[in-house]
Amino acid sequence: MMGSLFRRIGQPSVVGEITAGILLGPSLFGWLWPGGFAFLFTPASLDFLKLLSQIGVTVFMFVVGMELEAGPLRDKVRTAFLVSQTGIVVPFLMGMTAALYLYGSFASAGTSFTSFALFLGIALSITAFPVLVRILDERGMTKTPLGNAAITCAAVGDASAWAILALVVAFVRAEGMRATFYNFALMALFVSFMLVVVRRWLPLWLRPNAIAERGPSLGIVAAVLLFMTGSALATEILGIHALFGAFLAGAIMPRDEGFRRDLVVRMENFTSVLLMPLFFAFSGLRTHIGMLNDARGWLICLIVVVVATVGKLGSSMFAARLIGMGWNDAFAFGALMNTRGLMELIALNMGYDLGILPAPIFTILVLMALFTTFLTGPLMNLAERLKLASRIPSVHGPA
Repeated sequence: MMGSLFRRIGQPSVVGEITAGILLGPSLFGWLWPGGFAFLFTPASLDFLKLLSQIGVTVFMFVVGMELEAGPLRDKVRTAFLVSQTGIVVPFLMGMTAALYLYGSFASAGTSFTSFALFLGIALSITAFPVLVRILDERGMTKTPLGNAAITCAAVGDASAWAILALVVAFVRAEGMRATFYNFALMALFVSFMLVVVRRWLPLWLRPNAIAERGPSLGIVAAVLLFMTGSALATEILGIHALFGAFLAGAIMPRDEGFRRDLVVRMENFTSVLLMPLFFAFSGLRTHIGMLNDARGWLICLIVVVVATVGKLGSSMFAARLIGMGWNDAFAFGALMNTRGLMELIALNMGYDLGILPAPIFTILVLMALFTTFLTGPLMNLAERLKLASRIPSVHGPA
């Protein structure tokens, strides 16, 4: 409902879904009716809600992996890599610098500065690739040069950001550098095994050409879900988050277009109606705006939003300008890269579960993700108006 409402005002539905989750949490519902909030969201119900939300986001990451098309990226990979990495490194370093000032006030007891700074850096550098694609599709821009450039760079950047996040999670979970390198080595072996061995074996097992003609049966869907769960469990055991295993399982699915399309439809119907809204609701229950109860808290929140926007939008815009884009298109490109949304929430919930991001800084970062995603539409409209204005000749003619 909230997603549809926000689409009507020109915002991606994910902004409405995140907002609905926040409104259901202690920020509004728990503040207006504490008794009703405590009755509905008991510790037992929260544990069950967390389980369902984790299932939903795991299946979502599997679908994201299936929808990743590596082929179209190869021709533009050098340019996309340069631009996307600039848009990751700059905000990442700005986030780690901000951690110098935020660590003393917001880090949990026992959390090392390195872990806190790494998570803050990754939180400021992520782009929400699925949300970006949805925004471009709603505006009819997926086939334009700007849209192609944004999709390509976001795909490359997203893969890089998730690789960095996997390393950060492995570092946080490991005890000492020796354990960290051990986890990295095991993860590299697992990824290599999946890409070299399992990817070649899957078409023989699933026979996607035959399945595409009649659609995947319930047995095939169950087998695929079992494979996804096994991959997610493997990365969880190896000290990386289960979501990375689900994403990898989706990325190595057989490339048959009909098979993937039918499977994506089945999975999206399973997650988008129930499980993903539960993930947003659960994220909202962790977001307590009431913790920002003084001018200093809101000032820090504003500074984080500004740093995140300047770091991501600014670095992406100037990188796009260096590869030949005009200023208007470069500005629109930067605005698209500044979109965070769902992928940001996934990373933030990882930090919360690991104890790196306690409730106050978690709330600030969720508000940052919400605001920067909300800002994408107005900034894109501004870029379009500036582009149109530049094409209108002066009434007085040339001076």
